[in-house]
Amino acid sequence: MWQSSLEPHMSHKTLEYHWGKHHRGYVEDLNKEIVGTQFDGATLEDIITVAYNKGDPLPAFNNAAQIWNHDFFWESMRPGGGGKPVRQLLELIEKDFGSYDRFIEEFKAAASTQFGSGWVWLAYKANRLDVGNAIDPCPSEEDKKLVVVKSPNGVNPLVWDYSPLLTIDVWEVQN
Repeated sequence: MWQSSLEPHMSHKTLEYHWGKHHRGYVEDLNKEIVGTQFDGATLEDIITVAYNKGDPLPAFNNAAQIWNHDFFWESMRPGGGGKPVRQLLELIEKDFGSYDRFIEEFKAAASTQFGSGWVWLAYKANRLDVGNAIDPCPSEEDKKLVVVKSPNGVNPLVWDYSPLLTIDVWEVQN
């Protein structure tokens, strides 16, 4: 039975409720919401990046982002999966965090300090303009690195033009 395939990490009840109610609800709501709009027929990625609207999200943003986040989340898991990464990803983690254990500490700390619902991401920040850095927003070679970032609600690394590699739904951690 698929509902128990992620136990003991996610309970049968949590998986069934989260997949069958929340995720499905986001899909149904977005499909109704975008009919006849500029987003009708657009990809989730396009809806997210346009509807984020520089931090002043349009109505379609929340459902589209939550669908994308959950799709990414579900695709990241498998029965018997997990564990320490290998090869290039492990090398990048060790380079950017000092060690795999240090990355795990930082990822867990981010998850346990996210206020309210949201997500924690391991993402690749590749030489992008750092709009949040008012002192020196110009990218540098140091910007090409893995980062752990927290995001509230449905916000995800796509809005910052980062490449997400791993996520955890913080709402599920708290429940």
